[in-house]
Amino acid sequence: MLRRAANRKVIQVTESRRARLYEELSMESRRYLAAYVLFNQALADHLGLHATDVQCLSLLTAEPGPLTVKQIADMTGLTTGSATRLVDRLERGGYVVRTPDQQDRRRVLVTLVPKRVARVNGVWDDLGVAWQALLDDHTEDELEVITRHMRQAHDLSHAQMQHLRSRPKPD
Repeated sequence: MLRRAANRKVIQVTESRRARLYEELSMESRRYLAAYVLFNQALADHLGLHATDVQCLSLLTAEPGPLTVKQIADMTGLTTGSATRLVDRLERGGYVVRTPDQQDRRRVLVTLVPKRVARVNGVWDDLGVAWQALLDDHTEDELEVITRHMRQAHDLSHAQMQHLRSRPKPD
């Protein structure tokens, strides 16, 4: 009987700690996301770009090759019209060019201009030293957990964006 009571107390303490950790994580996640959005805006202002353009460039540099405007729309969650305007801005800025798809001449691919993108990468490289230092204190196992979490958060974010877009807007 005493053992069952002790086990219940351990379970209650564990659940209470977990609830506190969820609450703390929720608060820190909100602060992190807000800080990232504000950082992205500061970076965009520094480069003379729109914040969405900076994010699109970041996503395009993570892709193995050129994409269509439709693929960019899908990747960013923008409509094809908005994605076209985004690509227009990037093209005017010299960051991308539109090239015919050699496999399907009806399609146009959006291709990065490496020399111009190097301008953005230079800023990222300068700032990246501090980000690397932030991660240097973590073990390899912790880095794997962080990476897995970021990958899962990415996937969940895209699913949640699709869910939001499928629902009617609130009054």
